[in-house]
Amino acid sequence: METFLSDLGSSTGLTIPVVLALVAMGACSGFLAGLLGIGGGMVMVPVMTLLFASQGFPIGDVVKMAVATSLSTILFTSVSSVRAHWKQGAVKIALLRWLGPGAMLGTFAGAQFAGALPGQVLALVFAGIVGWVSLQMLRNAKRPPGNAPMPGRLGLFTVGLGIGGVSSLVGAGGGFLTVPFLSRSGVAIREAVATSAGMGFPIAAGGLVGYVLAGLHAPGLPPHTLGYVYLPALGVLVMCSVTTAPWGARLAHSMPTVRLKQVFALVLLALAAAMLHRALQG
Repeated sequence: METFLSDLGSSTGLTIPVVLALVAMGACSGFLAGLLGIGGGMVMVPVMTLLFASQGFPIGDVVKMAVATSLSTILFTSVSSVRAHWKQGAVKIALLRWLGPGAMLGTFAGAQFAGALPGQVLALVFAGIVGWVSLQMLRNAKRPPGNAPMPGRLGLFTVGLGIGGVSSLVGAGGGFLTVPFLSRSGVAIREAVATSAGMGFPIAAGGLVGYVLAGLHAPGLPPHTLGYVYLPALGVLVMCSVTTAPWGARLAHSMPTVRLKQVFALVLLALAAAMLHRALQG
């Protein structure tokens, strides 16, 4: 293992501590992707921002690289997570047929916008959006599913468009918006989490293409990047996250509903605070 880590570090320029941090983060984010339907991106972006800055990457690009690499990882994590939820019969395919295409288009467009933002502004956007959503989830954790009417096909497509656009700014699989939306519309929390996991794939696909195009001609990016996607980190994260995502999915179907909502909200709140601290330091 030590030889493998050393070879990986020497071939990519990453230090062994950074590689180990990526391994731990990939395992953790995959587990949370299955447990909470958040795609793991909310975990990865703040940590990767710090890791990339420690490697001397351009300070104005580290947040964009973290967001782009996070979205790319979700492309793989989502498949692993949703398969586990599918076995429990919890994925609402009828909703995904319209939410998914809207989310893909929204994420692609949002990535173009995010590529033009200063890194510090993008970090503040991350903290503000995620912090607000987490507080709303904590406030509503003990409430049963709502009874708001579910939108029709065009409405679902529009909601997906908005979820994708916001997700592209924070490098997430959209669960922090999809889960509350579905819950308010009467979908049980476990089914909302499972369906949110399915949203990760179209969101990640649109974001991957968008951030690659946005960063193709960005000056000063380090070697081994594809647009804003940092390929060495992507490889390590994918290997670890796809292994642990099914574990989180299985646990999600055994936890009490209220506790699941509370865990979801507290994780998001902690990550929002971490990114706010990073933005204010910059």
